[in-house]
Amino acid sequence: MMKKIFIDGSQGTTGLKIYKRFENRNDIELLHIDEAKRKDPIERAKMINSSDITFLCLPDAASIEAVELVENDNVVIIDTSTAHRTNPEWAYGFPELDKKFREKIKTSKRIAVPGCYASGFNSIVYPLISEGVMPSDYPVTCYAMSGYTGAGKKGIAQYESAERDSELDSPRQYALTQEHKHLKEMKAISGLDNTPFFAPHICDYPQGMVVSIPLFSDMLNKKYTPSEICEIFKKHYDGEQFVKVRDLGYSSTMIGSNNFENRDDMEIEINGNDDRILITSRFDNLGKGASGAAIQCLNIVLGIDETTGLNLGE
Repeated sequence: MMKKIFIDGSQGTTGLKIYKRFENRNDIELLHIDEAKRKDPIERAKMINSSDITFLCLPDAASIEAVELVENDNVVIIDTSTAHRTNPEWAYGFPELDKKFREKIKTSKRIAVPGCYASGFNSIVYPLISEGVMPSDYPVTCYAMSGYTGAGKKGIAQYESAERDSELDSPRQYALTQEHKHLKEMKAISGLDNTPFFAPHICDYPQGMVVSIPLFSDMLNKKYTPSEICEIFKKHYDGEQFVKVRDLGYSSTMIGSNNFENRDDMEIEINGNDDRILITSRFDNLGKGASGAAIQCLNIVLGIDETTGLNLGE
């Protein structure tokens, strides 16, 4: 039976991407709101409650308001905002982290899609803690690079303007006050006792992200080699199609940030030496970091192949 899908906030970056991904799918029916009424709560409530599944592609406050409009108990909400990611009543939309995550996505009516940086961070730190490699009080530092599409419509317009400031030609570090909106999610989902130090950078390319976590091996629960860490990650993500753990030395000298553009999978690499180990997660901030993850969650809810309508690369 064809499922009815409504996208609340279809004009934003993530909403537009989700909408585009439905162009060639014949297993869903998209519900369209009158453009003049797309901010009208009465009309939005009508669309949400007429749907089987509604995607929320809205600012946090608007997402919270949208959930309050739900009257039909059968409606599944897939929220791409930050609003519900640390709410234990909601499923966290990263099924590869643990079997319990995938099971909760299957059975929940409320699913929170992870943040882009948090996806890379948790893909690394969650296994380290859950597999007993890293103590939960480890002082984690995270260094990350993202394409400018992660900055939303205003940021994209700024970067693509012909009269833009020359500073935009170089990577720019931000979140200088250590209050980035993903930090709460990064700490809560990973199992860390303390908020990590986070140094994100926005760069002059459209799509792609590399999230890096450096480790001092003598500060772990025991001293590990890069080879041992690599095997732990391979075992943790064994059989997963969307998270690929590469062999040791896969990238011999450099790791680019834009190689996964328009892909919906993620690549984890382990490098370094016996004293200092570097773990990186590379993916598209608009793919596994946003709309791709949302569609994967939808596929799980529908009970169909998780890869439907998605690009996993090689």
